[in-house]
Amino acid sequence: MRNIALRCQVVCLLAVSVFYAQSMVAQESPSAAKGCSNATLQGGFGYTSTGTLLASIPGLPPPLAGPFAEVGRQTFNGKGDTDATATLSANGNIQPVTIAGTYTVNPDCTGTMTLNVSPLGVIAHLDFVIDDDGAELRAIVTDSGGFIESRAYSKQCRGGREE
Repeated sequence: MRNIALRCQVVCLLAVSVFYAQSMVAQESPSAAKGCSNATLQGGFGYTSTGTLLASIPGLPPPLAGPFAEVGRQTFNGKGDTDATATLSANGNIQPVTIAGTYTVNPDCTGTMTLNVSPLGVIAHLDFVIDDDGAELRAIVTDSGGFIESRAYSKQCRGGREE
Protein backbone atom coordinates (compact mmCIF):
# COMPACT_ATOMS: atom_id res chain seq x y z
CA MET A 1 0.00 0.00 0.00
CA ARG A 2 2.84 2.35 0.87
CA ASN A 3 4.43 1.55 -2.53
CA ILE A 4 1.22 2.58 -4.34
CA ALA A 5 1.03 5.87 -2.42
CA LEU A 6 4.68 6.62 -3.26
CA ARG A 7 4.00 5.95 -6.97
CA CYS A 8 0.98 8.28 -6.90
CA GLN A 9 3.11 11.04 -5.33
CA VAL A 10 5.83 10.58 -7.97
CA VAL A 11 3.25 10.63 -10.79
CA CYS A 12 1.63 13.77 -9.38
CA LEU A 13 5.00 15.45 -8.96
CA LEU A 14 5.95 14.59 -12.56
CA ALA A 15 2.61 15.86 -13.86
CA VAL A 16 3.04 19.19 -12.03
CA SER A 17 6.65 19.47 -13.25
CA VAL A 18 5.67 18.80 -16.89
CA PHE A 19 2.80 21.30 -16.69
CA TYR A 20 5.11 23.93 -15.19
CA ALA A 21 7.80 23.31 -17.82
CA GLN A 22 5.27 23.54 -20.67
CA SER A 23 3.85 26.78 -19.31
CA MET A 24 7.35 28.28 -19.14
CA VAL A 25 8.12 27.23 -22.75
CA ALA A 26 4.75 28.50 -23.98
CA GLN A 27 5.29 32.01 -22.62
CA GLU A 28 5.61 34.52 -25.42
CA SER A 29 8.82 36.35 -26.10
CA PRO A 30 8.81 40.09 -25.35
CA SER A 31 8.55 40.97 -29.08
CA ALA A 32 5.60 38.62 -29.62
CA ALA A 33 3.88 39.91 -26.49
CA LYS A 34 3.90 43.48 -27.81
CA GLY A 35 2.62 42.34 -31.21
CA CYS A 36 3.53 43.31 -34.75
CA SER A 37 2.06 45.62 -37.36
CA ASN A 38 2.98 46.93 -40.81
CA ALA A 39 5.29 49.38 -39.02
CA THR A 40 7.38 46.43 -37.75
CA LEU A 41 8.70 45.97 -41.30
CA GLN A 42 10.56 49.16 -42.04
CA GLY A 43 13.81 49.88 -43.84
CA GLY A 44 16.11 47.86 -46.06
CA PHE A 45 16.68 44.10 -46.00
CA GLY A 46 19.20 42.03 -47.93
CA TYR A 47 17.69 38.71 -49.01
CA THR A 48 18.30 35.40 -50.73
CA SER A 49 15.73 33.06 -52.23
CA THR A 50 16.16 29.49 -53.43
CA GLY A 51 13.85 26.86 -54.82
CA THR A 52 12.50 25.17 -57.92
CA LEU A 53 10.22 26.47 -60.68
CA LEU A 54 8.04 23.88 -62.43
CA ALA A 55 7.01 24.09 -66.08
CA SER A 56 3.36 24.08 -64.95
CA ILE A 57 3.50 27.74 -63.79
CA PRO A 58 1.13 29.72 -66.06
CA GLY A 59 3.07 32.08 -68.32
CA LEU A 60 6.52 30.75 -67.34
CA PRO A 61 8.70 30.37 -70.44
CA PRO A 62 9.95 26.74 -70.65
CA PRO A 63 13.65 27.67 -70.43
CA LEU A 64 13.06 29.15 -66.95
CA ALA A 65 11.67 25.95 -65.38
CA GLY A 66 14.20 24.35 -63.03
CA PRO A 67 16.45 25.44 -60.15
CA PHE A 68 15.86 28.99 -58.89
CA ALA A 69 18.03 31.39 -56.89
CA GLU A 70 17.77 35.12 -56.24
CA VAL A 71 19.68 37.75 -54.29
CA GLY A 72 18.51 41.30 -53.74
CA ARG A 73 17.69 44.22 -51.54
CA GLN A 74 14.09 44.89 -50.45
CA THR A 75 12.77 48.02 -48.75
CA PHE A 76 9.62 48.23 -46.59
CA ASN A 77 8.02 51.62 -45.82
CA GLY A 78 6.27 50.55 -42.61
CA LYS A 79 2.88 51.33 -44.17
CA GLY A 80 2.32 48.25 -46.34
CA ASP A 81 4.33 49.07 -49.48
CA THR A 82 7.56 47.41 -50.58
CA ASP A 83 10.00 47.51 -53.49
CA ALA A 84 13.16 45.64 -54.39
CA THR A 85 15.92 45.20 -56.92
CA ALA A 86 17.41 41.77 -57.46
CA THR A 87 19.22 39.39 -59.76
CA LEU A 88 17.74 35.96 -60.24
CA SER A 89 18.81 32.74 -61.87
CA ALA A 90 16.00 30.59 -63.25
CA ASN A 91 17.38 27.32 -64.60
CA GLY A 92 20.68 29.09 -65.27
CA ASN A 93 19.12 32.08 -67.04
CA ILE A 94 20.30 35.25 -65.29
CA GLN A 95 17.81 38.14 -65.11
CA PRO A 96 17.93 41.46 -63.24
CA VAL A 97 14.47 42.33 -61.89
CA THR A 98 12.63 45.09 -60.08
CA ILE A 99 9.85 44.30 -57.66
CA ALA A 100 6.97 46.37 -56.28
CA GLY A 101 4.22 45.21 -54.00
CA THR A 102 2.21 45.36 -50.82
CA TYR A 103 2.30 43.55 -47.50
CA THR A 104 0.13 43.06 -44.44
CA VAL A 105 1.50 42.16 -41.00
CA ASN A 106 -0.68 40.40 -38.42
CA PRO A 107 -0.39 41.00 -34.63
CA ASP A 108 1.23 37.53 -34.25
CA CYS A 109 4.12 38.67 -36.53
CA THR A 110 3.00 36.60 -39.52
CA GLY A 111 1.83 38.18 -42.74
CA THR A 112 1.21 38.09 -46.47
CA MET A 113 2.83 39.84 -49.41
CA THR A 114 1.91 40.33 -53.08
CA LEU A 115 4.80 41.18 -55.40
CA ASN A 116 4.87 42.25 -59.07
CA VAL A 117 8.14 41.12 -60.69
CA SER A 118 9.27 43.12 -63.75
CA PRO A 119 10.16 42.63 -66.56
CA LEU A 120 8.86 39.04 -66.18
CA GLY A 121 5.26 40.11 -65.57
CA VAL A 122 4.94 37.63 -62.70
CA ILE A 123 2.77 38.25 -59.64
CA ALA A 124 3.93 36.28 -56.60
CA HIS A 125 2.06 35.71 -53.34
CA LEU A 126 3.99 34.97 -50.16
CA ASP A 127 3.35 34.11 -46.53
CA PHE A 128 5.98 35.29 -44.06
CA VAL A 129 7.00 35.46 -40.43
CA ILE A 130 8.95 38.26 -38.76
CA ASP A 131 11.67 37.21 -36.34
CA ASP A 132 14.42 38.81 -34.23
CA ASP A 133 12.31 41.87 -33.29
CA GLY A 134 11.83 42.87 -36.93
CA ALA A 135 15.44 42.32 -38.03
CA GLU A 136 14.70 39.06 -39.89
CA LEU A 137 11.99 37.96 -42.31
CA ARG A 138 11.37 34.42 -43.58
CA ALA A 139 8.97 33.90 -46.47
CA ILE A 140 7.63 31.21 -48.78
CA VAL A 141 5.87 31.64 -52.13
CA THR A 142 2.34 30.22 -51.90
CA ASP A 143 1.56 30.08 -55.63
CA SER A 144 1.40 26.58 -57.12
CA GLY A 145 3.99 25.37 -59.59
CA GLY A 146 7.14 25.50 -57.57
CA PHE A 147 8.83 26.06 -54.27
CA ILE A 148 10.69 29.23 -53.34
CA GLU A 149 11.84 30.08 -49.82
CA SER A 150 13.37 33.44 -48.86
CA ARG A 151 15.31 34.83 -45.91
CA ALA A 152 15.84 38.55 -45.40
CA TYR A 153 18.02 40.33 -42.86
CA SER A 154 18.07 44.01 -41.97
CA LYS A 155 21.47 44.20 -40.27
CA GLN A 156 23.76 46.68 -41.96
CA CYS A 157 27.55 46.58 -41.92
CA ARG A 158 29.49 49.78 -42.46
CA GLY A 159 33.16 50.35 -41.85
CA GLY A 160 33.63 46.83 -40.49
CA ARG A 161 31.02 47.23 -37.76
CA GLU A 162 27.47 45.99 -37.46
CA GLU A 163 24.74 48.60 -37.01
